[in-house]
Amino acid sequence: MRPSLLLVAVLVAGAWPIAAAVGAPPPGATARCRDGSYSYSQHHSGTCSHHGGVAVWLDGTGSTSGTRANPGTTILLAKRTQTSGCKLATKPDRRCSPGAYYSKLTKSVICSSTFRTSNYRNVPISEKHADEQEYGLAPRPYGSTLEIDHIVSLELGGSNSVANLFPEEAGPSPGYHVKDKLENKLHDLVCSGRISLRSAQQQIAANWLALYEKVFGSPA
Repeated sequence: MRPSLLLVAVLVAGAWPIAAAVGAPPPGATARCRDGSYSYSQHHSGTCSHHGGVAVWLDGTGSTSGTRANPGTTILLAKRTQTSGCKLATKPDRRCSPGAYYSKLTKSVICSSTFRTSNYRNVPISEKHADEQEYGLAPRPYGSTLEIDHIVSLELGGSNSVANLFPEEAGPSPGYHVKDKLENKLHDLVCSGRISLRSAQQQIAANWLALYEKVFGSPA
């Protein structure tokens, strides 16, 4: 074999173990997100919520890629009266973002062991950019500094409608990481019967900071 061909063969042969190592999930990962990152969440509700949803479950439940369930119709929690000049703050501007939920995402559905938020998450880039513009932001990616958040989270039956979305910053605290903690806790409270689903939806849409203090006993 000529030296040049031998070198190519060695390089190609050596590439396979590297690719396999890169593609292998890290120890303890329970899901691969649609953006290529991994989640170590021990429960399925909200997994990869900030990374495009779940592409593949690694805990034996299979793939959710491409799956879209029918959530029913969108029901607004209040009238949407404004679509521009919205005020960017820790809480959504309720004139633009009153919150909304899906008619078919009932308590029995969201508390089912088979419920996956990734089966319902469907917010295209165009909708995210439209929401950013309503709040006076440039329509562009903001990385981890800001996300287009569901006011009523999907794990609480929230809708993908723009009426249920608002740009939420990560910091200064409280930001979307703090709100995530509240959403996860509310899902547990709803499923244990300690709060009704409709009450949780209404309260988180009205004032999630006040609800956080009520649930955890201290300010966010």
